Amino acid sequence: MPPPNNNEADSSETVFGEIVRGTISADVVYQDELVTAFRDIQPRAPVHILIVPNKTIRTMDDVKQEDEATLGRMLRIAADIARNEGLGKNGYRLIINCKEHGGQEVYHLHMHIVGGTRLGRMVAQ
Repeated sequence: MPPPNNNEADSSETVFGEIVRGTISADVVYQDELVTAFRDIQPRAPVHILIVPNKTIRTMDDVKQEDEATLGRMLRIAADIARNEGLGKNGYRLIINCKEHGGQEVYHLHMHIVGGTRLGRMVAQ
């Protein structure tokens, strides 16, 4: 995979930034100049893959207009990965958590692709 072009921001401040740069190993399933996707080390389902922008964007609240191409790429690549993982027929869930109440644990925007089993309700009642 080509190394990311990450001239816009230093993504070294989180573990995800280090994965993007290749300084921490991960099971990378996709990488291009805008995004990197890798398997979650603590999967919550048979398929659990994270997609992160190569540029550090801390939360959804930090997204700017110039990030639209990156977010669009994240969605398109999520669909491609889901199909490649065999999730297209039965479905899957895409999740972006934002800040403490949203359950965000790593402050580098990321999208979870979760599937391979029937998923429960999105929010506990």
